[in-house]
Amino acid sequence: MNQAGNKRRMTSRVVGLLGGSFDPAHAGHVEITRAALRRFALDQLWWLVSPGNPLKPHGPAPMQDRIAAARQLITDPRVKVSSVEADLGTRYTAETLAALAARHPKTRFIWLMGADNLMQFDQWQNWHSIITTTPLGILARPGSRLAPLKARAAQIYRWARLPAAQSHQLGRYQAPCWCYVNMPMVDLSSTTLRTQAWPSGC
Repeated sequence: MNQAGNKRRMTSRVVGLLGGSFDPAHAGHVEITRAALRRFALDQLWWLVSPGNPLKPHGPAPMQDRIAAARQLITDPRVKVSSVEADLGTRYTAETLAALAARHPKTRFIWLMGADNLMQFDQWQNWHSIITTTPLGILARPGSRLAPLKARAAQIYRWARLPAAQSHQLGRYQAPCWCYVNMPMVDLSSTTLRTQAWPSGC
């Protein structure tokens, strides 16, 4: 292991950010939320319901419907379902993180994502800016255990990886710092659920 970040002495709240279209929100989102709250010792976790994913060709269902469904699904008082990206007018994660950091200077944010996203992370807009300004909490999902660790971003920043045994300290480190944790997950996806809810021919 590396010298992952520089540890900070501070008492600010630590907030995890889980972005996505949540189209629809499902049990997998709940599982990754519960795991992140526990493994990364988060004070709060915000679901950032995005207007749309720039990497996906088709737009999601209306935002108000997705937010309403998400709020019915997740009832933990530490979890906030937010439309902040639409409110801020940001389109990319790097823009959202910069705006949130300016708006909440005393909050320590952790960007959360499934291990499958680490595979394509180097395709994200200004991804170097993301990893050098915000600690990353990466949670392994079914079928993606070791392969993501060979991803380009993981290799470039392998020196900044925090051991999984220290995951609860991630929010106390300066970026760049990332932590990869393995755990069982509910093998669900929003795409699968949409297909089941709206089968072809209906």
